[in-house]
Amino acid sequence: MTRSQELLNAIIALNAAAKAFAEKGESEKYQSTMAEIKAKREEYEAAKAEEETEKFIAEQQAEKAKPVEGKPEKAAKPEKETSEKALARAARAGFVDYKAMSEGSNANGGYTVPVDIVTRAYELRDAKENLLQYVRQSNVTTNAGERTFKKRSNQTGFAPVAEHGDIGINDTPQYDRLSYNIQKYAGIYEMTDELLEDSDENIVRDIVEWAGNELRVTVNKVILNTINTNDAWKTPTALVNLDGIKKALNVTLGQAFKNTSRIYTNDDGLQWLDTLKDNNARYLLTPDPTNSAAQRLAVGAMTVPITVIPNADLPTDSENGRIPFLIGDLNEAIWFFDRKSLTLKQSDVAVVGNSNAFRQDLTFVRAITRFDCVARDTAALVNGYIPVG
Repeated sequence: MTRSQELLNAIIALNAAAKAFAEKGESEKYQSTMAEIKAKREEYEAAKAEEETEKFIAEQQAEKAKPVEGKPEKAAKPEKETSEKALARAARAGFVDYKAMSEGSNANGGYTVPVDIVTRAYELRDAKENLLQYVRQSNVTTNAGERTFKKRSNQTGFAPVAEHGDIGINDTPQYDRLSYNIQKYAGIYEMTDELLEDSDENIVRDIVEWAGNELRVTVNKVILNTINTNDAWKTPTALVNLDGIKKALNVTLGQAFKNTSRIYTNDDGLQWLDTLKDNNARYLLTPDPTNSAAQRLAVGAMTVPITVIPNADLPTDSENGRIPFLIGDLNEAIWFFDRKSLTLKQSDVAVVGNSNAFRQDLTFVRAITRFDCVARDTAALVNGYIPVG
C-alpha cells in the first residue's frame, strides 16, 4: 500500500469519527479531530504529488529505453523543456536573461515564472482558509482601469413602460464607477546553495511553497487593510454579544445582504462562539451537515456560516480586548484585481536587513507580484468586534 493510500484511509476513518463526535455534541473532540484531518490532508497531498512525480519519471525513462523494432537506432530528438525544468534551470543560472530563457525574461522585473507554475503557487495559496476566497476577483492585464457596476443595496428593479412607449431617463439604472490601480508587492527568500544543487522537483517545490504561503498572508493583510482604512469601516462596531451579531445581520445588513452573509473571525473568535449555548444548554455552533469541515452559528431563526482565519493573519486586538468579527458578504464588499504574475530575481551580493549575501555566502531570491484591492459596496459588510477581558 502506498503512503498516499494509507493517509487516505486514515482521513476516511477520522471523518467518520468527526461525524460521530458532532452528532454527540462533543465539541472539543470534534475540533481536535478536524485539526488532525486538516494535517492529514496536507500530508496526503504532498505524498500524492511525490508519487505522481516518481511515476512520471519512471514512465519517461522506460519509454526512452524501448528499442524500435525493425528500424536502425537514431539519435533521440531533444525533448521540449517543461516549465518545471525551465524554472529550475533559471534558478541555477541566477534568474538572468540569456537566450534559452528569452521568452521568460523581463528586464524590469527579472525572470517571469511560467503560467502553470504560478497556478501551482496560487492553488497552494488557496488551499488554506483565507479571505481572498470570498471577495470578488477579476484578472486584469493592465495596470489601471475602471469597472462599472450597480450596488445590490441600490437596485430598484425595472420600471413599467407602455407598449411602444419611451423609457424615461429617470427610470434607467444608476451605476457606480470603481477605479483600480495595480500595486507591486515583493518579498525576499533565502535560497541555499544546497537547494540549487538539488533536483528540479525540489527546487520548484520550495519556490512554489514559499511563494504560495507568502501570497496567502499578503492578500489577507491587504484585504484587511482595505477594510480598516476605509472611512465607512475603519471605526469598528462593538457587537458585545449574540444579540449584537443578530442586529448586524437583521438591521445593518438587512434583507439586501443577510441571506448571503457569513461571519469571519479568528481562532479566538471561534473559541468565543464555541461556548455559546441556548436556554436548553445546547451549543449554538454546529457542524454543517453537508460539509463536516464547515461550521454554522444558530442566530435566531437562521444559521450563518463561519469562516475562521488564523490569529496570525487576523489578529485579536489584545491591547483593547477586541476579537475581530467581520459580518457580511465579502463578494459584494471587496473587489480584488489580480495581474496573476510572479517574477523572480536573484542576488548573491544583496544586503537584506542584517544579512549580507556576499559576506555570508547566501543567495537571495526576490519575488514580485502585482494586484489591487478596493472597496466595492460598503453597505455589504460590518466591521465589528466582541469585547473581551
